[in-house]
Amino acid sequence: MAGADYVSNLLYQEQENIIVRRGEVEEGFVTNAIPLEAPVIKVRGTGKAGGFGNSASGGGGGGRSTASSSKADGREHAKVLTREGVLRIDDVLSRDTADSVRDHLYDLRRRSEMEVGDGTIQPIQRFAQVLLKRNRCDLTIPLGGDNWIITRALEEALCRSPVGSTIASVFGEDAILHELSCLMSDPGSQRQVIHPDTPYVDGKGPALFTCFIALQDVTLEMGPTTWLPRTHNKESHEKFKDSSEGKGGGDSPKDNLIKTQPAVLGLLSKGSCVIFDSRVLHCGTANLSSTSRALFYFSFKNPQVGYPGNPASIRQELANAKVSLGALIEDLTSFGKGKGSPLIDRLGSQMR
Repeated sequence: MAGADYVSNLLYQEQENIIVRRGEVEEGFVTNAIPLEAPVIKVRGTGKAGGFGNSASGGGGGGRSTASSSKADGREHAKVLTREGVLRIDDVLSRDTADSVRDHLYDLRRRSEMEVGDGTIQPIQRFAQVLLKRNRCDLTIPLGGDNWIITRALEEALCRSPVGSTIASVFGEDAILHELSCLMSDPGSQRQVIHPDTPYVDGKGPALFTCFIALQDVTLEMGPTTWLPRTHNKESHEKFKDSSEGKGGGDSPKDNLIKTQPAVLGLLSKGSCVIFDSRVLHCGTANLSSTSRALFYFSFKNPQVGYPGNPASIRQELANAKVSLGALIEDLTSFGKGKGSPLIDRLGSQMR
């Protein structure tokens, strides 16, 4: 068995080296990346501009929106998300909440690594698979119990900001919680290759919307995520899958797409987020700083879609529960009013 493990580790190391080298090549292709900005959204009938992050949007750090204005915000945001495939919303968490979530999750990571190290649990019970795992991890997150700060963060993001209403505008309230996790990119982590999280399926709409929330200010040196907007379509995916050499030894369709497609960087302030269609091409970049970068994230699945084409980063107990967006928002609204969260408490009681 030891010999088999040694061979497996060698094969993984070689595969990782190939990915790292390809990532370095692609870094040279993406020379036109600009910071992703939050668009100003004007909601008709409100009498004011509902720009992301200001009090009109009801961000986690600012004012509160009414149910009607929240739905209107969501519809306008959803138009941008549907067109571009990627959307920034500022201040979905207060800075204090972001700090508390970060502290809680790094402590959870430490405890989880100890449990895995002493054989108490299997790695898959605490960590999801991640592309280029050296100095990078995907920590799945429990709910309930002493994880109240996660409940607070979800309440701010889904109920007090336009995030929940944006997702509901496209998928409806029957959308299923598909992932709940935290990507941690430590100093020295390498640049990933550009990839989609799920494939484009002809005749089908989006499968997942994923929301990345920065738990610290994300600088260029910390390895922000790069997205290629408007690549959540058939033409882009066909080009991306074609690595054949061009005429006369020119660029392949894949390389030409990466070189010419506009790119945006997730240079996010603490508590801000990016929602993206899982079909959009993207990658995490190398963390050249001395600070670990954490992105708290969740995704919701289109209720009309079965298996979306990618394993979910989520505790198995939560995956089995198939929690809907509507039910979760109802529970989080109750929590925000100080009336408790019976759904999350029940889910928490099932967690290992």
